[in-house]
Amino acid sequence: MPPTAAPPRRQALVLFAHGARDVRWREPFDRLARKLCAALPGTPVRLAFLELMSPQLPEALAELASAGIGEVTVVPVFFGQGGHLRRDLPALVDTCRQQYPALSIRCAAAVGEDDSVLDAIAAYCVASLAPAATGGA
Repeated sequence: MPPTAAPPRRQALVLFAHGARDVRWREPFDRLARKLCAALPGTPVRLAFLELMSPQLPEALAELASAGIGEVTVVPVFFGQGGHLRRDLPALVDTCRQQYPALSIRCAAAVGEDDSVLDAIAAYCVASLAPAATGGA
């Protein structure tokens, strides 16, 4: 009897944001997480923060690792690649990889660096102009 293929590793998605003192700051991130939960049924979606809010990234990854998740994609919900994404995030991920060696952690680029995101923001900016400014009535 031929060997059976290993079952696919369970995947999860972590939205990684900076964090703020004002709890209302996280509202759009919570909405984004809910949209992704609806779009990805059966895939755990978590928010994680660099600072000032919980959970922070190590806590979120610990929870996913203990739940038997095998692969995590961390999506930085940042506009660009500043110091936090060039230095802080790689250091956090390296530490978590050492703590959870069975967990495969991949980091996507900052969402603001994707052309489709920039196109959506540009379209929003154009739509926000008063009708007279765009040649309308």
